[in-house]
Amino acid sequence: MSVQPVFCSFESRRAAEMCSLLERHGVTALSAPSMRELPIENNPDAISAIRRLLNNEFSIVVLMTGVGTEALFDVARSQDLYEPLLQALPRTAIVVRGPKPATVLAKVGLRYSCRAPEPNTWREVLTAMQDSGINLAGSQIAVQEYGLPNLRFYAALQERGATVTPVPVYRWGLPEDPEPLKQAIRETARGRVQMLLFTSANQVTNVLQMASELKLEDELRRVLQHDVMVASIGPTCTEALVDQGFPVHAEASPPKMGQLVKAAVAAWQSRTTQTH
Repeated sequence: MSVQPVFCSFESRRAAEMCSLLERHGVTALSAPSMRELPIENNPDAISAIRRLLNNEFSIVVLMTGVGTEALFDVARSQDLYEPLLQALPRTAIVVRGPKPATVLAKVGLRYSCRAPEPNTWREVLTAMQDSGINLAGSQIAVQEYGLPNLRFYAALQERGATVTPVPVYRWGLPEDPEPLKQAIRETARGRVQMLLFTSANQVTNVLQMASELKLEDELRRVLQHDVMVASIGPTCTEALVDQGFPVHAEASPPKMGQLVKAAVAAWQSRTTQTH
C-alpha cells in the first residue's frame, strides 16, 4: 500500500496491543478507547439475586463474563455472603459462556455444569444447555449480565418455559478521557478513516452516544454506508452493529484481536484491489 490507510480501534483495555497489531500489518492505527467498566454501586438487583440463590430459588445460574463473575463475588463479599454463595452455587446448574468465567470458578474450586463453545454467543449458550440435558421448562434462571441486557437470549429462554432474572453487576460508561473518541468520530465523519474495528457490542452504543453528543451521528452513518468499512470481533458484536444499521465487512474467526486485524486488513485489501 503506497499510502497507509487509517484503521480506528475502539478497544479500551488492550488499546496499545491493538495498535501494535495494526501497525505490524502496515496500517496507521488510530486509537479511540470507547469504554470503561463502572461497577453498579449499592446493587439491589445483584444482592436480591444472591439472597434468592441462597434460598435455593434458582435451578440454573448463567455466568456470561469473567469480570462479571468476579463482580458478583465482590457484591456477595460486601454483604458478608461470599462463603454462603460459594456453598450455594453447586446446588444449581452453573452454565458459563466461555473460558473466562470458567477460570474464575476454578480459582474458587467450583465446577460448571456446561460451557458454551466458540464463538461463545448466547446461541451457543442455549445450545450447550439443551445438549447437556438441562431442563429449561419451568426453571428459574439467574443470568449475570455483561453491560446491556441480552433480550434475545432472555426471549429464547422464556420461549422454552424458563423464568429469567437478569443480574446486572457492572455497566459500561464512556472513557474518563473522551477526547480521543471524539477526535476519532470527527475524523471518521470527515472521511479520513478507512476502517473501524469494534471489539465489543457495548462499544457500538458508546460510539453512537458520543456521535450524537457531537451532532455527528447522521454524518457518521452516511460515511459508513458509502466509504468507511467496519470490522467486528465476532457474532455478538456483529449482531449489535447490524441492529444499529452498520454494515459489517469483516468478522474475526475465532473472535480474537489478532484474527480481527487480519480480517480487517484482508477486507480492505480486497476492496482496494477491486477498485483499481
